[in-house]
Amino acid sequence: MYVCLCNGFTDRQVRTLAATAQGSVACVYRALGVRPQCGKCVPIVKGIVREHSGGAASAGLAESGSST
Repeated sequence: MYVCLCNGFTDRQVRTLAATAQGSVACVYRALGVRPQCGKCVPIVKGIVREHSGGAASAGLAESGSST
């Protein structure tokens, strides 16, 4: 399923990258070569990264001023 319509990436892509993102939402976006546009995908990406890291994910992008 599409997680981000602005940048056109899917949950499958995020899950693949989350395994190597070391708990960082920012690393997932960097690996995809995109930045959040409207910001609605950030909580979903953060949740997927948390699932894979087994703990609290870094919310670097969510806290760095991305607005919805």
